[in-house]
Amino acid sequence: RLLNDPDLILSPAFVVIKAADEFRDKTTAPNQLWQTDFTYLKVLGWGWFYLSTILDDYSRYIIAWSLRSSMSAADVQATLDQALEATGLDQVQVRCRPRLLSDNGPCYISGELREYLSDRGLSHTRGRPYHPMTQGKIERYHRSMKNVLLLDNYYCPDDLKAEIEAFVSYYNHQRYHESLDNVTPADVYFGHAAKIISERQRIKERTMKLRRKSYRKQIATMKTAS
Repeated sequence: RLLNDPDLILSPAFVVIKAADEFRDKTTAPNQLWQTDFTYLKVLGWGWFYLSTILDDYSRYIIAWSLRSSMSAADVQATLDQALEATGLDQVQVRCRPRLLSDNGPCYISGELREYLSDRGLSHTRGRPYHPMTQGKIERYHRSMKNVLLLDNYYCPDDLKAEIEAFVSYYNHQRYHESLDNVTPADVYFGHAAKIISERQRIKERTMKLRRKSYRKQIATMKTAS
């Protein structure tokens, strides 16, 4: 206080790191970037549980999820183990392995997780502090999921797990996503999107031709009748 009154304390030099509006290098294929985050859900009589999710950035496909009793580095590792097993990356060596994107929670900045990722050849990117938009896709998914799950109460963890599993299946394989040209995340992740969109365009063109033909026929009939 004595030094501050005569303005003898100099402000430390620092650089303000700003987050961009969007990624400069966007993903172009599945399994290039995985977004991960925790959200919390309550089971009556049991307390809070924490849902850890791995989402593929390119397709928005939910690769793995795990309902945990805590948010530790070990819980993150357990979910990543599921993701690696589901994609076969725990057995097959590929040149470009997925990069993990997360926030700056204690479990994500821990040395334990850093060693785990290094052992498996996975790189790690963290978003700017207080900027959840960097992990916008996983944040938006969790919001959509909770909008459905929180319509009911759960009295047993197994009941909650069953509802999460049902929603993930619906989200991955049935729910059309506007940002994916109205195909499902599974269609994009497994490479079926281009064929589906092409078939839709073919059906649309054929339908338009039939409509024009029917319209011209109606006009000709009206002229003949008059």
